[in-house]
Amino acid sequence: MHLNSKIYIAGHNGMVGSAIDRLLKKKGFTNFIKKTSSELDLRNQTGTDNFFKEYQPEYVFLAAAKVGGILANNNYKADFLYDNLMIEANIIHAAANSGVKKLLFLGSSCIYPKFAPQPIKEEYLLTGELESTNDAYAIAKIAGIKLCEAYRIQYGANFISVMPTNLYGIGDNYHPQNSHVLPALIRKFHEAKFKNHDKVTIWGTGTPRREFLFADDLADACLYLMEKYDEKEIINVGSGTDYTISELAEIIKDIIGYEGEIIYDHSKPDGTPRKLLDSSRIYALGWKPVTELKEGIQQAYNDFLANQKLLQIA
Repeated sequence: MHLNSKIYIAGHNGMVGSAIDRLLKKKGFTNFIKKTSSELDLRNQTGTDNFFKEYQPEYVFLAAAKVGGILANNNYKADFLYDNLMIEANIIHAAANSGVKKLLFLGSSCIYPKFAPQPIKEEYLLTGELESTNDAYAIAKIAGIKLCEAYRIQYGANFISVMPTNLYGIGDNYHPQNSHVLPALIRKFHEAKFKNHDKVTIWGTGTPRREFLFADDLADACLYLMEKYDEKEIINVGSGTDYTISELAEIIKDIIGYEGEIIYDHSKPDGTPRKLLDSSRIYALGWKPVTELKEGIQQAYNDFLANQKLLQIA
């Protein structure tokens, strides 16, 4: 990409999209096309087609998606499947028809089988059963991957698919029911501290292992891959280290300064037992993440504190 290339970041107000936006601006890119969800409903094919015809973006970062944690994924399967299918299909189709030079599609590590060998290699896709609590979201993301592959094979489109691990960072979602585990724990411990609760209850056993990547590191990987990677195979992006949920909880508890007890509710689901990506392919290309987990959580918590009123949190 050139510094004046016309760039469209789908989902530029989300955590990942805003991280990509910040990075590109920092690197000197200047020519952005932006539309909020109220200005452009990406689930609407005609509207999306007209947008691409009018603005003719050269490069597309497809970071727009309906996302949520284990509860939201399990409770709103139809919404997660429909919305994500429509968003990605409309953008990928319109990008191909309008002659976009390159598109980067952001998938998710949940595309892999629930009991995939660890660490998870890219070739494990579609080799086993998905985790049932987020299968709707996973199926939508798999469809996006296959759509990118299909447009590459049939039309020669340079569309690549990137599979990030669990993400967190600036601008995260802290909804009490619909957030992912890390931001959910930040909110839980923060509220417990300032409301003087003597214990915090966490879903599951605390034993599942999860890998976490700071969203700004993912943004850096996306720019790196947009400039250096042109293959049809999906590529993983992770930190290379995983933690049990109980270890994560202790780290967040310490950063926030909560002194109460942690209780685990074994009646609630754990989800996938372990989900560590094998990111050796992107590492071999010369990219590595730079943000340590504790440093990243501290930055996320600082952002959380700065936006408490906006988030309607005490």
